[in-house]
Amino acid sequence: QVQVVESGGGLVQPGGSLRLSCVASGRPFSSGVMGWYRQAPGKERELVATIASGGNTNYADSVKGRFTISRDNAKNTVYLQMNSLKPEDTAVYYCKSARSGYRDYWGQGTQVTVSS
Repeated sequence: QVQVVESGGGLVQPGGSLRLSCVASGRPFSSGVMGWYRQAPGKERELVATIASGGNTNYADSVKGRFTISRDNAKNTVYLQMNSLKPEDTAVYYCKSARSGYRDYWGQGTQVTVSS
């Protein structure tokens, strides 16, 4: 059974930092693409960042230079380091595990609120 579990969300002031973690179990972790997505109230879910098995990364323009995605294959974990946070970064952040030829799996989400 595949499980994807996020953690690390919370309330932070503008300009602050948070690090999200996502542990994916039940499937080969190192061969898949891991991604972070977010959904703000009243908006569609959007891509934040992805990281491929070889380490190639992709970012939404809105977070480039502020967010960094990384992975630790030995720990089946992907991270999202978020710096210089803005109120518009407020959303529920979701982790996705993708593997070619297989269905995607999503976590339950973790709330990030950026407010003074």
